[in-house]
Amino acid sequence: MGQGGVVMRIHRVRAEFVVAACDVELLGRELPVGGNGRTVRVTGDFYGEREVSEEEFLWALERATVANLLGPRVLKIASAHGHVGEGATTELGGVPHAEIFAMLR
Repeated sequence: MGQGGVVMRIHRVRAEFVVAACDVELLGRELPVGGNGRTVRVTGDFYGEREVSEEEFLWALERATVANLLGPRVLKIASAHGHVGEGATTELGGVPHAEIFAMLR
């Protein structure tokens, strides 16, 4: 494994700078959603496949207008640097998850 166990991809959608990041070991997992047997697959197409350093992840997060974060490692880093407040996370298939939307003025 690479640098910090975090994979990340930046998506540019119109004026949005979307950061998708997850713990590397989550790639390829099927996470249960709801109680009806549905799952969501954690893919490299969305979250990326290249491991990044904590510094690169934080650089992108500082610039994000939207962020989708999945996994305890990613959320610990984001929380430690003030990007995710206490109680602001949910779970996706038992895995910690948060979405951030920047309110630009």
